[in-house]
Amino acid sequence: MYKVVDLFAGAGGLSLGFKQTGKFEIVAAFEINPNAQKTYKYNHNKTKVDSDVCKADFKKLKKELGQIDVVIGGPPCQGFSMANRQRNHVISQNNMLVKKYVKAVLELNPKAFVMENVQMLKSDVHKFYLRKDEAEEIEKNHIVTKPSEIPLLDDKYYSDEIAYDIQNWDNVKDRLWSDEDYKLLNYIYRQHNNSKKCRETLYRYQKKYISLAERILKTENSGAYKCFNAAAKAIRGFFDGKIKENEVVKKIEETIMIQRCLSRIKEIYDNELLIDKFDCENGIKAVIQSYSVLEYITKMLGKYTFNNGVLSAVEFGAPQKRNRFVFIGIDKRIASKIEMPKGTFTEKNYRTVQDAIKDIENVQTVFEVSDDNGSKLPQRYKKTALTEILRDSDMLFNHIITQTRPVAKARFEALRQGENFHSLDPSLKENTYTDVSRTQNTIYQRLSYDKPSGTVLNVRKSMWIHPTQNRAVSIREAARLQTFPDSFIFCGTKDSQYQQVGDAVPPLLAKAIAEHLAAYLDKKKNG
Repeated sequence: MYKVVDLFAGAGGLSLGFKQTGKFEIVAAFEINPNAQKTYKYNHNKTKVDSDVCKADFKKLKKELGQIDVVIGGPPCQGFSMANRQRNHVISQNNMLVKKYVKAVLELNPKAFVMENVQMLKSDVHKFYLRKDEAEEIEKNHIVTKPSEIPLLDDKYYSDEIAYDIQNWDNVKDRLWSDEDYKLLNYIYRQHNNSKKCRETLYRYQKKYISLAERILKTENSGAYKCFNAAAKAIRGFFDGKIKENEVVKKIEETIMIQRCLSRIKEIYDNELLIDKFDCENGIKAVIQSYSVLEYITKMLGKYTFNNGVLSAVEFGAPQKRNRFVFIGIDKRIASKIEMPKGTFTEKNYRTVQDAIKDIENVQTVFEVSDDNGSKLPQRYKKTALTEILRDSDMLFNHIITQTRPVAKARFEALRQGENFHSLDPSLKENTYTDVSRTQNTIYQRLSYDKPSGTVLNVRKSMWIHPTQNRAVSIREAARLQTFPDSFIFCGTKDSQYQQVGDAVPPLLAKAIAEHLAAYLDKKKNG
């Protein structure tokens, strides 16, 4: 048996696939989410489970468990993202987790490793930005850096005062609002295309908006920051009946953009990034050295030979079209090159939603986790290749669904298999999304029995509908589409269970990866 450590294990889909081969023993796993960790512990009760990878002592772990053969896991990695104000800490955290994975491989010194779902490895858009404390290490490992621009403020809102202030953390700190105050203002701005929702938002949080306006007006805001006062007066003017909500949106726009700029600068300072300069032509941009995620991994882990690619779960027997980016490394002394696994299923014989869940369509569902006492599985059903794999228990747990409100129920009843929100009559689309034309095709998707499903994410949030029943897809049904067997029990809150299922690696795909890797390891061991 090869010893495996699973980093960022989630509910344990990747671990389960490796375990199902009978060739791998998961000796340790790390998962920080309490609900996912509870699920992992329940289903992998012989594995040593810890929470925070960042606090792990891998050298000590190796002494305790002996030689580790394989490290697996999917470290969250989004490079440096300025998507919105609320993600200030995603940069340091996600960069750190990828680097923690690399550190684990260096210190555990396994024969092989598998990283999954790090698609940005092949993208120039996603990169790491150079921190002060790592400049020496990056240079030592001959990792190439190049200057990259981070947009901070559009030319429309530029001022010399802001350009000066952002070069000093104390000045930024004095002007930067709390996240709560920013969020409150941003609630309105996000509804700039929907006057009705904008008005409803203002009235819903009326006391908070009035309090925010009063606090802003008590602060000295001059020069480039006078727009803060204009935003406060606009809010007050709305509640005094002097201006409409669309005027409020116009008056707060400059404040929103300046606050986003200040927040981005805070993110740069918090992460101790090396700033080459601030470019103030056509707005304000920070120029910072960056480097490739892929080059970082390959140069830091130079003793391994690598391969990577996108694997489609449907080609490995899962009843869903889900792509996972997989990066495999193997010690050069074991193999000078490694091929990627190849699926054996094609469109002619893809497994379908019906293959996975038809046999439980009439099993009673429940609405609450507290009522999930399990249901006896019917003994008469049409067997499929998938039921042979999935039905490994006499009882069905996690067959939990969301309660359906009248509007949603009407939509459920109107949709046929394969249809989604865009197929609805306009009268059934009202009062739902700010811009219905931009709603994703996966929202209110009624699954088709005769096809594989789309990518299983959090199907509760996507409002997926059962192929023949006018109800939501249950947690267990989503888990079956992911190829979790019925004996695998999910723990935690209802939404957490839905999320755990959606975040997981399909065990059937994980098993194929594990078998593929084992062939290389076995060949070396037996050779």
